[in-house]
Amino acid sequence: MSTPLALDHIGLNGACVSLRLEGARIAAIAPCDGVPLWQVMPLPVDPHVHLDKSFIWPRARPAEPGLFRAIEATLADKVNWSEVDLRARAELALTEAHAAGQSALRSHVDWGEPDTPLAWSLLGDLAAEWRGRITLQRAPLVSLDVLGDADHGPAIAAHVAATGDGVLGAFLYRHADYPEKLARIFRLAADHGLRLDFHVDEGLEPEAQGFDEIVRLTGHHGMAGRVLCGHACSLSVRPPDAVAPVLDAAATAGVALCVLPATNLWLQDGQPGRTPRLRGLAPLHEARAAGMQVVFGADNVADPFYPFGSFDALETLRLACTAAHLDPAEWLGAITTNATAAMGLPLPRIARSAPANFLLLQGRDWNDALRRAPVRRIFRNGVETRDTP
Repeated sequence: MSTPLALDHIGLNGACVSLRLEGARIAAIAPCDGVPLWQVMPLPVDPHVHLDKSFIWPRARPAEPGLFRAIEATLADKVNWSEVDLRARAELALTEAHAAGQSALRSHVDWGEPDTPLAWSLLGDLAAEWRGRITLQRAPLVSLDVLGDADHGPAIAAHVAATGDGVLGAFLYRHADYPEKLARIFRLAADHGLRLDFHVDEGLEPEAQGFDEIVRLTGHHGMAGRVLCGHACSLSVRPPDAVAPVLDAAATAGVALCVLPATNLWLQDGQPGRTPRLRGLAPLHEARAAGMQVVFGADNVADPFYPFGSFDALETLRLACTAAHLDPAEWLGAITTNATAAMGLPLPRIARSAPANFLLLQGRDWNDALRRAPVRRIFRNGVETRDTP
């Protein structure tokens, strides 16, 4: 029988407590005298990464700033995407995420043609190999023109459903006939019982309004809690009085919003020799105030879309707090409970009898814990992990 472990001076919901661990569970939570020295949070997750692209920046630098130049650089680099290359880069990403305390990732996988890409199969193998350490979900990143095609879309959806990941994804940005194509995609998701995850309106043109149609279709199909929209940058430049009803409708429909601070800050309004004015962050304050579930993702790490970053959700949270003037204590759910719910995974809890899976961050409060590179202790099933990022 394992020896109980007591952790004192822990900050939980603004109070100082002691955690008592027995085996793989939290046996007790009791008030503690004094001030907190550590803050506790559930193990974070990341609902939006790209393991197939990660770490290619040194060999795939775009010629100019911007989203479409990054896409071109990535497409040119795909000649290097052998099984050995993909596995090495994805395993490095998973190792980094695990060392940072992550418990789950959702990776989008480039799917440029109707045929299944090598990266899809390889990441499926890695998901099986890493099971028990990190939950790895896959979402195909398919052009709306391909997934919304009456001939190609059904085969892709059937393949995704058969492989068991349960997430169908597409890239939508001012595509022709997008309402009709989106309608097909929603019918495919409904037929196969799949969740949906979109890259939508990733630009600064007010007329990019694919998000609105996704919201409408989510309500029409009764898919509340099963649709996640990443980016939605165009919401940041549309008139506030036009955006407000869209956010209200999204909250009613149950659409979640994934804000990607690193990539959006890097790609939007980028011009050589000119300081960017428009930062491309979706209106996350307003979205949450409307009742939407708002989550954060690292998105790109050391690739043509963002040359820096890491697979560390705390770094994503810190950047989001700086970019959007957030109080970290009020937004922890964006990388823990809310993000977990958006991925359709069981919700983590810091509570008596709950699994002892959590992070301790050194600090008197959350601002103190995150004002610098965090000092962390990672617990999985009641056992402290010694490796750190």
